[in-house]
Amino acid sequence: MKSILKILFFLVLQSASKTSHASRTVPPEKVNTDTSFTNLHLTKNAVDAFIKDKVVGAVAGENIRQFYQSRNFQYAWLTEEGLAEQTQTLWGLYKQYQGFSSDSSLYDANLDQQLEGLSSGEESLDLNGQQRLELRLTAFFLRFLKYAYAGKVNPEKLQWHIPKKKLKPVDLLEELMSVDDQNLDEWLPASTGYIAMKEKLIKLQQLRSSDWPVISLDDPGVLKPGDTALVVKRLKQRLSLLGDLPLTDTNAIYDHDFKSAVQSFQRRHGLVVDGIVGPNVMEAINIPIETKLKTILINMERMRWMPFKPAGKRVLVNIPEFRLHFYDGSQEVLSMDVVVGKAATRTVIFSDQIRYVVFSPYWNLPRSIVRNEVLPGMARDAGYLDRHRMEITGRRNGLPVVRQRPGAGNALGRVKFIFPNKYSIYLHDTPAKQLFDRNTRAFSHGCIRVGAPSALADKLLENMPDWTSGKIAAAMASDREHWVKLTDPVPVFITYLTSWVDESGKLNFRQDIYGHDAKLASHLFDQ
Repeated sequence: MKSILKILFFLVLQSASKTSHASRTVPPEKVNTDTSFTNLHLTKNAVDAFIKDKVVGAVAGENIRQFYQSRNFQYAWLTEEGLAEQTQTLWGLYKQYQGFSSDSSLYDANLDQQLEGLSSGEESLDLNGQQRLELRLTAFFLRFLKYAYAGKVNPEKLQWHIPKKKLKPVDLLEELMSVDDQNLDEWLPASTGYIAMKEKLIKLQQLRSSDWPVISLDDPGVLKPGDTALVVKRLKQRLSLLGDLPLTDTNAIYDHDFKSAVQSFQRRHGLVVDGIVGPNVMEAINIPIETKLKTILINMERMRWMPFKPAGKRVLVNIPEFRLHFYDGSQEVLSMDVVVGKAATRTVIFSDQIRYVVFSPYWNLPRSIVRNEVLPGMARDAGYLDRHRMEITGRRNGLPVVRQRPGAGNALGRVKFIFPNKYSIYLHDTPAKQLFDRNTRAFSHGCIRVGAPSALADKLLENMPDWTSGKIAAAMASDREHWVKLTDPVPVFITYLTSWVDESGKLNFRQDIYGHDAKLASHLFDQ
């Protein structure tokens, strides 16, 4: 049947071409026959007329013109036999995007019906119709690639100061012409994390029709290994649906397998991993499926903004996760807990490059701390500065300039990592190690405290052979400040993801500690 339809479509195109052969082709000297896969060509006048008629923006118009000039005006989406393979590939990607995102912003009913009609053989085109369809598809796919893979929202409006990924849609379309289905993932302008999230989203959408009532615990409000209760059966069913419990049994006993499932769920949701079902677990387990789906879509939008094929070393801090990840290419080589800013003194979302490691650093106190803490402390206690190993080095705008000397008790600990920026944010050690025992770690004034500072220093300096582990340890134990400039600055991204797929393939969720999800949701979803 498909072969018959292709023949019919070819006859329609052939018939149309006979009516106006001159307008179908460009002068032979402009056609590169080595790269041609069809004899169908547009004219420059046809492209210019379409751009003017469609009233597309200047950038879009230039992209369309550039695309066809690079192809010697050869068709991209139609052949003599019908729809080209890449047309069906890209249209399939769009339909998939529309399905999992529930986003119909780009939907073109007329275009959809026309492609369905051509595919089924129920519609045919004359010359003008095929030219217009060819150009409409180019305009549509350029918009789709930018929209679906670079993001629909301007991140700068949402306090996200990481430069947005820049796509070159014309180059992508041209590359698509030589990509087969087996290499499609390599062509997609999306990170592996984004693709993994899409797969989890589609799988979770299958639970929309599942019964999802609120589950409540009986007194005393907790369940632990060895307990027997009817609610355990319901919890086992829920955890099985969510993928934490591989096998579902029918007993009401809190057994070993159920404990492992509870711990898996706790780990994925950033809860204390103790295997005890209490209020925090129950709150998370009762989150509606629709809420989870929206959270995933919110974070997929953020992932669209990020570079999708980063190379070399980079540091990524995920604020809601309270975690730092060090990557070398696609491989995670180091990970550690961090402490981030409180809600009132939020850590800024931005990117830069780590350029310096500072051992045994001075701490130059921010003006707000001098005003709100140091001056009242000095008024109460004449020995306040000495007891805190602080000194005044001058005055500025009516306030003393105060710094804390290197050594034991310094608020920055034994090392800090500098990426000069206008937000005065940096990574540093801390003497308050007990904060890393907390499950939620938003305590700082905005800077980021790292749980394994010597390991981070070692990784950043590994390309500088003089800086051995022993030398690093000695520099951290010193009472004298020492700056080291990295020969190869390392990119650092301070990000905000409340949902992602981890290295083990598990779907994670975290609390929206700064309220950023709610703001982005107002731009993504109809309220």
